[in-house]
Amino acid sequence: MTDKNLSPKERLKIPPQEMPEQEPADRINNVDEVPFGYTKELAVKEASRCLQCKNKPCIKGCPVEIDIPEFINAIAEGNFNESVRIIKETNILPAICGRVCPQEEQCQRFCVVGKSHKSVEKAVQIGKLERFAADWEMENGESEKPEVKGSTGKRVAVIGSGPAGLTVAADVRREGHDVTVFEALHKPGGVLIYGIPEFRLPKSIVMKEVDNLKKMGVEILYNSVIGKIYSIDELLDKGYDAVFVGTGAGLPNFLNLPGENLNGVYSANEYLTRANLMKAYSFPETDTPIARSKNVAVFGGGNVAMDSARTALRLGAENVYLVYRRSRKEMPARVEEVEHADAEGVQFLLLQNPVGLLGDEDGWVKQAECIKMELGEPDDSGRRRPIPIKGSEFRIDIDTCIIAIGNSSNPLIPDTSPDIETNRWGNIIADEETMKTSKKSVFAGGDIVLGAATVILAMGQGRKAAESINKYLESGQW
Repeated sequence: MTDKNLSPKERLKIPPQEMPEQEPADRINNVDEVPFGYTKELAVKEASRCLQCKNKPCIKGCPVEIDIPEFINAIAEGNFNESVRIIKETNILPAICGRVCPQEEQCQRFCVVGKSHKSVEKAVQIGKLERFAADWEMENGESEKPEVKGSTGKRVAVIGSGPAGLTVAADVRREGHDVTVFEALHKPGGVLIYGIPEFRLPKSIVMKEVDNLKKMGVEILYNSVIGKIYSIDELLDKGYDAVFVGTGAGLPNFLNLPGENLNGVYSANEYLTRANLMKAYSFPETDTPIARSKNVAVFGGGNVAMDSARTALRLGAENVYLVYRRSRKEMPARVEEVEHADAEGVQFLLLQNPVGLLGDEDGWVKQAECIKMELGEPDDSGRRRPIPIKGSEFRIDIDTCIIAIGNSSNPLIPDTSPDIETNRWGNIIADEETMKTSKKSVFAGGDIVLGAATVILAMGQGRKAAESINKYLESGQW
């Protein structure tokens, strides 16, 4: 185990520990997870980089407020069980968060080690250590079931089993309330299952974390679309004392380009759902087909665009072009995801933007017409505004196109419960502290409130909502 007597200066000299991963030439031929995870030795060495700051600045960057120095210290001492116990005090999905959270924008951004080196990339690798602790527990013993208090006789309906819904279910169930989760699909996890590829988040990991909830007594009903089978009023009439809406942002956005309705044009949502949830990568062994393409264009620069492009490579595409209207510096995707896509052979067409799609006589997409861009002054997002360069249009040959420019909130609940207030984008308006909506007994959180955001932000709202629900059920005061 690590030397407890290391001075801060000596700890700062230890470089970040690289996580072993599949070679690019190998991994584009399979859908297996790319990073292998830390070994015990690597995890302990990485943990020894933590300075154990007394004021713990990293915690304020974590939406669910994990006691980061404490769990890292437990790893450094080789007490891995204790490490995962500390994490689970506030986060029931550590194996997931350790893989997909943007730690460089959250906890690691506040790390004193990173600040000392003036590089967030050299911060203590908090996410990788979180993943190690969770994986170690899965591989070395039974997951400890969180404690559940005696039954209160109160019932809570949770709509949606994504990160926000699962967090609410756990925290409300801990207090002894009966919890029923209504999931529209045939598997739990929401975007964790249908949106994030197997090579970045294995579905077996999601299922193991959900199993912990079931062990706590949470009931999950599948193929249950609230807004179709029951309205929220009907759930309340059936005896649920509170309802949490965590239906996410599942409505894909489009560019409204000429030719966008051609065959071979997918929303990223559909493309990834077919590939991930329906396992189209193993067709015909599975039932759901997907386009087998030679030349694929992906429009967008976020994590979903990276996921789509990397999935297309694994489905056998010879050329995958990622068309993004700004430069690589302004891309919203995580640096790690961009680097993985680059190493795997995705071709970045930066400072370029599509203006139309052209098809053949049978209605299949054949070309994308694009225009070159230059950057102007920063806009409201803080990124430099892209400006088209007149006369710079050009075409690229494609046979599949994937639109990955974000999603909007699912409109089903607002449409069927018009007494729940929404904003102009269709997101449910909820109090930032209590997550209460305009409808008594109804709370909301996650992407249906935030718009498309991150797993950990959704979980943070779930924690707030659960605390508020527990207080409401105890006091009866709205």
